[in-house]
Amino acid sequence: MSDATPAGEGPGFDEMTRDIADVPAVEVITTVGVHLMSAAAVNLGLAEGGEDHKDLDEARKLIHALAGLLDAGATEISSFHAAPLRDGLKSLQLAFREASAVPDEPGKGPGEKYTGPVFG
Repeated sequence: MSDATPAGEGPGFDEMTRDIADVPAVEVITTVGVHLMSAAAVNLGLAEGGEDHKDLDEARKLIHALAGLLDAGATEISSFHAAPLRDGLKSLQLAFREASAVPDEPGKGPGEKYTGPVFG
């Protein structure tokens, strides 16, 4: 059998994926961070059709995971890559506080174990 793709079909799965060994760590860490931010935003109701997807318990978990990732990985990915993720994290933390019927005490909100208290 030939590895060639038949006419009319798109590239095969193997051709579309990169070997994970070829992906730099900074790209993996920032990609995971962006996915966590996006999922948290959806669960905060910030996406299109917001209220249909709002789940503050899920958002709390995702924000906390993002804060932990940044706490552990920020020195490894440089300020150039970490700064936008930190800004996004703070925005999510503030949005969480605003969306909560009973806001957490300062320093007790999602991810604040790693970032310290977040104020607007």
